[in-house]
Amino acid sequence: MSGEGPSAPGEATLELLQEGEEQELFSAYARIVADGDGFPHTPPLGWGEFADYWLAHSAAVVLAREAGQLIGAYYLKPNFVGRAAHIANAGYFVVAAERGRGIGRLLVTDSIRRAPALGFDALQFNLVFASNPARRLYEELGFEVVGRLPRAVEGEDALIYWRTLPPA
Repeated sequence: MSGEGPSAPGEATLELLQEGEEQELFSAYARIVADGDGFPHTPPLGWGEFADYWLAHSAAVVLAREAGQLIGAYYLKPNFVGRAAHIANAGYFVVAAERGRGIGRLLVTDSIRRAPALGFDALQFNLVFASNPARRLYEELGFEVVGRLPRAVEGEDALIYWRTLPPA
């Protein structure tokens, strides 16, 4: 990349996780956790913890790829059980080398579009660190802060974001 700054998402494609791609996703996510980039897991992340968090309860897991390389991902799953299962939860990551290119926006907007077809009518993020630069994106996309958890993780506050979704 030249000194011109970050490039646009370009040829990024979004596809549902396919059988056999779980290890690649685990490796990328374990690196995010090891770096302390936005998720509260304690490193090192084990396979069982990853599989329970990302795979076991998800309605969808979507990977972003560019030139065949995994550059980001997200999951959608019910935030609650039973009568409140219509509210989705999502978690996103973009690999460090690809940040600042609009990949996060691509992932979040895709989840907003995809969630209603999976039976969700709202989307809630339970633990967004106050220092997370994605907060600006969430607010631009219509998410509202509906709660604050003081000193949630290592003394840092976390926010709860919520928004309704368009009909399917």
